[in-house]
Amino acid sequence: MEGSGSGASAAADTPDAQLVRLAQRGDASSFGALYERYFDKVYSYLSFKLGSPTDAEDVSEQVFLKALESLGAYKWTGVPFQAWLFRIAHNMMVDTLRRRSRRPSDPIEYAADLSDERRSADPDAMLSDKLTREGLLEAVECLTQLQKQVISLKFAGGLPNAEVARLMGKSEGAVKALQHAALASLQRHLRRSDAA
Repeated sequence: MEGSGSGASAAADTPDAQLVRLAQRGDASSFGALYERYFDKVYSYLSFKLGSPTDAEDVSEQVFLKALESLGAYKWTGVPFQAWLFRIAHNMMVDTLRRRSRRPSDPIEYAADLSDERRSADPDAMLSDKLTREGLLEAVECLTQLQKQVISLKFAGGLPNAEVARLMGKSEGAVKALQHAALASLQRHLRRSDAA
């Protein structure tokens, strides 16, 4: 192909629907562009839900493998590719949590963090990050299932309200109300924790 040097920048501006159609025809670079576009969002969502960077990375890779395998069956029916991808991510996350509950837990809960060069240079930052994450995860457990889902999709997944609403089958107003209630509840819980 001529002019393929600017392919990466052209792919960044290409709508999802067009990239999906090209990928369905066997264009690997189009699927690669979708991977680049959504990997960080899927990883952030899974990392928040699973609590382990290693598990999140593994499951994220599995999500994209599953998406690639199922891409031929994907049809553009008003559900954006991103929503379809997050549905796969959610289902794989649920499966991972089910498998995890059936096996004994690892003795070192955050072993993956120990190998992270950025954190090993500063043990105080590592401890602070772990305590912040644990406090936040504990606070999130106080939320309703719908509130947890909104918070994880919106903040960990980085999705806009319209996408969250579409994924959850709710109106944008309902998503905003759930988000507001969740944030108020988190704030109350964190204030109580700080006071203790």
